[in-house]
Amino acid sequence: MPEKIQSSDRPAGRKVNVILIGPPGSGKGTQATLICERYGIPWISTGDILRAAVKAGTPLGAQVQALLSAGALVDDTLMIDLVRERLARTDTAAGFVLDGFPRTLAQAAALDVIVGATPMRAIVLEVPEAELERRLTSRRICTRCKTLTTSRSLYGSEEELCSKCGAVLITRDDDNLETIRRRLEHYRTLTEPLVAHYRERGALATIDGTRQPAEVTAAIIRVLDSPA
Repeated sequence: MPEKIQSSDRPAGRKVNVILIGPPGSGKGTQATLICERYGIPWISTGDILRAAVKAGTPLGAQVQALLSAGALVDDTLMIDLVRERLARTDTAAGFVLDGFPRTLAQAAALDVIVGATPMRAIVLEVPEAELERRLTSRRICTRCKTLTTSRSLYGSEEELCSKCGAVLITRDDDNLETIRRRLEHYRTLTEPLVAHYRERGALATIDGTRQPAEVTAAIIRVLDSPA
């Protein structure tokens, strides 16, 4: 029986710094939300950082906008600067959950410096690729409220409606099998060096992501609540 998740159940004075690693479809979004609710810490994703920087109109944001407008990738140096700026905000005083950063060894080394002596835990959600393909090809998004859900029909062959607002559910453009396999290959290439980086530092925990979401959350909490 999974343990009940209590919010803000963090030992006094102890920071909870989490790097959440997992392929598309592994449940990172669900787990990040639950972890943040429990410990009262922000969920920081690279997408959010980039959008916020552009919206704020800061000098860093202007650089990001120029790169995105040109169809270029944000390089390590700029991404590191953006993350450093984000982690300096007051809402990270109790810790954070990072999603999508670091993506390279250079970013991981920079994060080590930014965080300093404060312990970090890198949590890897492991799910077999066949299961990831099944999850992603059955994923549907609401055309109105953008809620993600799983199709109840075989390969989405029947029209389905959102349980929240009643609008039609559709398949996202990037949830086709060819794109999914390309994304998974890209994830493997980027992630393997990072896993080794955190394993060498004794900061890595691997969680079976095929279990029910509540069971995955309970396993993550046991890792985070154990002595660093």
